[in-house]
Amino acid sequence: MGTATENQNANQNGNQTSNGNQASNGNQTSNGNQTSNPMSAGPDLVVITGMSGAGRTEAMHAFEDLGYFCIDNLPPTLLINLVALAGMGEGGNRRLAVVCDLRAREFFPELLNELKRIDSMDLSYSVLFLDASDSELLTRYKTTRRRHPLCDGGMTISAGIQKERALLNDAREVANFVIDTTALPAQELRKKIRSLYTEDSDQDDMNISVFSFGYKHGAPLDADIVIDVRFLPNPFYEPDLRTLTGLDEAVASFVLEKDETKAFQEKWYALLDTIMPGYIAEGKRYLSIGVGCTGGQHRSVVLAQATYEHLREAGYRATITHRDIALAEVN
Repeated sequence: MGTATENQNANQNGNQTSNGNQASNGNQTSNGNQTSNPMSAGPDLVVITGMSGAGRTEAMHAFEDLGYFCIDNLPPTLLINLVALAGMGEGGNRRLAVVCDLRAREFFPELLNELKRIDSMDLSYSVLFLDASDSELLTRYKTTRRRHPLCDGGMTISAGIQKERALLNDAREVANFVIDTTALPAQELRKKIRSLYTEDSDQDDMNISVFSFGYKHGAPLDADIVIDVRFLPNPFYEPDLRTLTGLDEAVASFVLEKDETKAFQEKWYALLDTIMPGYIAEGKRYLSIGVGCTGGQHRSVVLAQATYEHLREAGYRATITHRDIALAEVN
């Protein structure tokens, strides 16, 4: 993939410039009659188009991560019907990202007309055009060995690329953003899209699920990180605590006041503080952390709660569940 540029005026440092109707701060107008601000919550509708092989699928995944309902290869003539079906413009809060490209063949020229119809609706939208150099597109097609959608009747890939570029010229002209992916890795493309369509930081978009579990009920299959706290003193062997859970203050105090726990927490939190920025930098959007003890009743519950609170205090979006606490024998 490649560096990000916009609407024919490409800056080598990746900053965005416009075709004359878009302000450099990201506020944009379309043909002088449609204003949208793709920052903050993002526009209601994003139309992704551009050259085949330029990264449209990767872009769609980026919008899925931003909470958009995504549809690939939508004939432009169905845009209005889709908007109506989703209840957009009528107080609904669903946001759509659709890929419209030349795979739609004879239906694609209707894209500009459909956008003009949307102009008259109480709906914000943005057009994102993905591009890449001819040589890079040719290399990608040779690498993947996929057929170019316009290569009919023995047409070469190079000829198909040239034909597609000519047919997409009008769509490129009305695009709010043009991103050149020639030298842009997939992860950098996602970051570029995030910078254009949301004010949230990468950390804001990181969703962390923390849960406790008991090994005797089975180790989790879906955790990215599993920490075993069975080495800590076990409240189960304290008669007054046996029938309580880690959600009870007496159990939490017993676990957290132990020197072993304090030493563990110091190192555990240091590890989390080290790896979390790395996960974010690599584009990970979902992380599952399992904290396990024998039964999932005492120690794991306490430490999972503490881990959750540490992550929340650090500014991460985290949730907490206790997988096996309902199986505990409690009063």
